[in-house]
Amino acid sequence: MAKRSTTTEPAIDSTEQKIFDAAHEVFSQKGMDGAKMQEIADRAGINKALLHYYYRSKEKLYEMVARAILNKAVSAVREVLEKEMPLEEKIRRFIETYIGVISRNTFIPLFIISEINKHPERFFATILPQDLPKPHLFFQQVEAEIAAGRIRPIKPQHLLVHIISMCVFPFVGKPMMAVLLGMRPAKMQTFLKERTAEVTQFVLAALRPQ
Repeated sequence: MAKRSTTTEPAIDSTEQKIFDAAHEVFSQKGMDGAKMQEIADRAGINKALLHYYYRSKEKLYEMVARAILNKAVSAVREVLEKEMPLEEKIRRFIETYIGVISRNTFIPLFIISEINKHPERFFATILPQDLPKPHLFFQQVEAEIAAGRIRPIKPQHLLVHIISMCVFPFVGKPMMAVLLGMRPAKMQTFLKERTAEVTQFVLAALRPQ
């Protein structure tokens, strides 16, 4: 089995950085299927031949960008989950961090779902960072707050899944949400920006003791 990736990324030269920045913009706006290598080359200020010299295919470039973002995202989430702070503040910071990462990289949830469905072994072995957050520390904190009577009884695992689901789903289901809610693109963007405050208020209210 291939060795799993770590959060350490090799240094890249200025041309690679231009390619990365351009690809990130295009993939964020259009996803992998809608992105064109020519558009990425144009945004990077290079010719298409040079782009293909660095990355032979759009799929390889897409994977490189997604891998780099996943490394940073996992590191940011891990820092929040494992840091010593009051549970309410941790929940607020976790939601803010999670939605912030997704809103800046809207193609990432679909990339993860696609890779897990198509190549699950490769995804977990070589793409997903090795140093994942340790949720048991969060679980222990939740259990301590329940024991002290400061929040209502709830399985910590369910709480974490509830939070992640509410953060991710509107971005993954954005086209369906836009139709269901009757929202045009501009209004949908405003709706998504409101998610951090809305999810935080909902979760904290749900945890209050009866």
